[in-house]
Amino acid sequence: MLIENIDYYINKDGNLVFTKEYHLKRGYCCQNECLHCPWGYKKPKQEISLK
Repeated sequence: MLIENIDYYINKDGNLVFTKEYHLKRGYCCQNECLHCPWGYKKPKQEISLK
């Protein structure tokens, strides 16, 4: 059973958005580029500059 404001929230457009906590409970990455993906799927990697 999902719990509002823990597992998901409703954004200003009325969409259900899963939280990081939900994804961690699920236990795997679905590779759908979720907003709160704890595995960082398809998020740009930060570049380290050496000066």
